[in-house]
Amino acid sequence: MKAKIAMLAVSAAIAAIGSTTVLAQAKEQFFPVLSYRTGAYAPNGIPFANGYVDYLKLVNARDGGIDGVKITFEECETGYATDKGVECYERLKGKGPTGATLFQPLSTGITFAVTDKSFADKIPIITAGYGRADSVDGTVFGWNFPLGGTYWDAADMLVQHVGKKEGGLDKLKGKKIALVYHDSPYGKEPIALLQERAKMHGYELLLLPVTHPGVEQKATWLQIRQQRPDYVFLWGWGVMNSTSLKEAVATGYPREKMYGVWWSGAEPDVAPVGEAAKGYNALVFLAPAGQGQVHKDMIKYVYDKGQGTGKKEEIGEVLYNRGLVSAMMGVEGVRRAHIKYGKKPLTGEQVRWGLENLAIDKAAIKKLGFDGFMLPVSTSCVNHSGESTASIHTWDGKKWVVGPDHYASDQQILKPMIRASAEKYATEKKITRRDCAKEAG
Repeated sequence: MKAKIAMLAVSAAIAAIGSTTVLAQAKEQFFPVLSYRTGAYAPNGIPFANGYVDYLKLVNARDGGIDGVKITFEECETGYATDKGVECYERLKGKGPTGATLFQPLSTGITFAVTDKSFADKIPIITAGYGRADSVDGTVFGWNFPLGGTYWDAADMLVQHVGKKEGGLDKLKGKKIALVYHDSPYGKEPIALLQERAKMHGYELLLLPVTHPGVEQKATWLQIRQQRPDYVFLWGWGVMNSTSLKEAVATGYPREKMYGVWWSGAEPDVAPVGEAAKGYNALVFLAPAGQGQVHKDMIKYVYDKGQGTGKKEEIGEVLYNRGLVSAMMGVEGVRRAHIKYGKKPLTGEQVRWGLENLAIDKAAIKKLGFDGFMLPVSTSCVNHSGESTASIHTWDGKKWVVGPDHYASDQQILKPMIRASAEKYATEKKITRRDCAKEAG
């Protein structure tokens, strides 16, 4: 009898431990982290991943999680390869008590590959400043969120900037603009917008693809030396960017006539070239280099406790800051969804509502510690991006200096292009547009 009572007591204790474990797990929100810390793109992938992971750690350490719900995460190395990215997506999508919260692929190629899967899996995909330009249209791309802008936005703003330098967009007639681009979905994305603007303003567009990973560009820069374009737009990533700048130096192409997209304007792009890269320009959006309150918090709550992901002295670099902002927007999507669904672990479908109702205004930015590092972001069921704005920063040989000009993409040009491209995708994939008004009601 005593033995039976003892066994029952043990069983009860095990059951209690099990239920406690379930309760503990139930208060966790799982964030998959697709990163690349190896390969040709590691110099750019590492600082972004460090910033991204550090912010998740900060929310746990400083705030106790998202409204009391602890963040758990797991990194998966993609090497910037689409097939590995898809493998990571498949491996991580079912993890956590409610499955993956959202994915941030940090690769346009991976984004294209997992977009089709998102409809069945009901998991949001945040592509802050990359991905599919047409995915701004939330009525077709119900799970994609190109927060902060797309490559059509970026290309449009660069054309506006060089037009301003020439004294007006009409002065671009007869000019030559060369696009030196990574020969991948990422590099090809801006072409449609640049072609549309070329028809409007009469400039000649030279398309110069560079094969992965971008270390061999002799033929490309020979063409530039022969064609003598008035401007070069650089759409590179990783080692391709510093190689382009080195080739520009070797061929004597003025760096002040070169303009990179926002993924071609960070410290790893110019540091290998150093003083010779002086005058090179790039778009900057979401987060410039520098430190603010969020960085002070990071040092206090994470790095001073020995929990930092990278080196303390790298806090505040361009890509580190962009990783911070990208993670923050994902976290705020969850926090926003708590309003509707309660302060508990949420499914990807529930988090989508939060991302479709983001309202990160100036007051929220300041409260979060990002004052000076981003502009307000507001989304809807129809518009999954929010307004896209950017500035130009220039490398002075030692640091990035943000210029006074501020640009917003021209929606009169972009909206018809987005709608036409989204319509084409919907037709091909047999997708019925969402009725946002009906969903809201």
